[in-house]
Amino acid sequence: MKSLQHLPDNDLIHSFQAGNQAALELLINRHKEKIFTSILFMVKDKYLTEDLFQEVFIKIIDTLRSNRYNEEGKFIQWALRIAHNLCVDYFRKIKRNSIISSDDKDVFDLLNLTNESADTRIVQQQTRQKLHLMLSCLPDEQREVIVLRHFADMSFKEIAKITNTSINTSLGRMRYGLINLRKMMVENQIVL
Repeated sequence: MKSLQHLPDNDLIHSFQAGNQAALELLINRHKEKIFTSILFMVKDKYLTEDLFQEVFIKIIDTLRSNRYNEEGKFIQWALRIAHNLCVDYFRKIKRNSIISSDDKDVFDLLNLTNESADTRIVQQQTRQKLHLMLSCLPDEQREVIVLRHFADMSFKEIAKITNTSINTSLGRMRYGLINLRKMMVENQIVL
């Protein structure tokens, strides 16, 4: 029998449903960074992200335990859709479009930046801050597609499914988002 680490997501789900808690832990660890990152980019608040992240996995666990999980798609797409819906629900609840965090840390701090000189780290930190600021200035739809494409490594087909839009709409949002980022870079004389 294969070790759990080499099992595909659907096999881990079946193993968890059969009572193997280690399978769930591995499944969560396998996808937690992508899910956390996508939530953080939507809500821009680390503590809120942690709360929503927990809610996502509570919903996932409840669905898996009650055998309501549908295996038609990939697990990560389904989990990201849950995360997206929870973020939308949160924004509807507070009737605001965005949250600006005063927290110094952001999703870019999740990147490993070890073994570099101090000046390189400073330049990279400034670059991350500039990029984060420019992304936060984009319309929500454009920012969401850019985050899902470049930080969650999703295809446009997956993005279209998660955002409940067509592939062409997702491509258009990406195109306009990148055009807007380039304009901001030129206007502010920013070189990344």
